[in-house]
Amino acid sequence: MNDDVWKRGEMQSPCVKVCVVHPTERICTGCFRTLDEIAAWSRMSDAERADLVAALPERAQRLKTRRGGRAARLRSRGNG
Repeated sequence: MNDDVWKRGEMQSPCVKVCVVHPTERICTGCFRTLDEIAAWSRMSDAERADLVAALPERAQRLKTRRGGRAARLRSRGNG
């Protein structure tokens, strides 16, 4: 699909076409925006978009924090 048709003279959306909402953080795992922010993107001013895009790298770190995986589950059950 050619995305050139959708380009305009405004800030490019941070969407990377990986639209999955993290179950606990409630942000998209692709672009790190909330569902409300995604829905409001087309109505935001350039300044609002710039502020939001500046906040996204910090959100990305929240999804990279490991919770301990299998080892943590075993410890919580008293098995390890």
